[in-house]
Amino acid sequence: MDPVKYFEILKKHFSTAVKTELYYVNEFTLAIAVILSAQTTDKHVNTVTPELFAIADSPEKILKLKEDGLKDYIKSISFFNNKTKNIIKLSECLIAQYSSKLPHDRNELMKLPGIGRKTANVISNVLWNAPNIGVDTHVFRLAHRFEWVDEADNTPEKVEVKLLKLIPKEFHNVANHLMVLHGRYFCKAKKTDCANCPVFSICSCKQLFYGIK
Repeated sequence: MDPVKYFEILKKHFSTAVKTELYYVNEFTLAIAVILSAQTTDKHVNTVTPELFAIADSPEKILKLKEDGLKDYIKSISFFNNKTKNIIKLSECLIAQYSSKLPHDRNELMKLPGIGRKTANVISNVLWNAPNIGVDTHVFRLAHRFEWVDEADNTPEKVEVKLLKLIPKEFHNVANHLMVLHGRYFCKAKKTDCANCPVFSICSCKQLFYGIK
């Protein structure tokens, strides 16, 4: 599938005014939302974060909740115990080292508790329009399905390197968002919705799912 046509079509189909479906009110709360979204749907995260962020939208306010208080808000989220510890540690680190603000450098972000490469890519992409491609499960799956990468690209890091070379730079800042939306609503892991898919006409997988070219 031609990546240029793919992203041109999806940009028209999906609104790119908002680059994430996660609810957040400032830079810090986006980082928290992204951390919470690991192994959890954005929809589920959005059921707990509005109430949490209404009373704790800064590192200082998070620390006032302490672990038990934070857990009360996010206990329905998968792996909430580990995520609680990471969010507390993140808040402490931001206060101690970064004047309570997120560093805008990806490498600095990756030094923070709970923030790995994918999370840092998503945060910097959404907040600062950085040309990074966060490789989550949707992006990883679709990149292989479309044969943009091959079997040797068996880690998110390897897939990211390939996609950055394959996808034109003009789409780097929207690639993750559009691929996530496409994978979430149409090109799903098990039951694809090809009949309503906006890129069906150029899809290289039609033969796989329908036996047609």
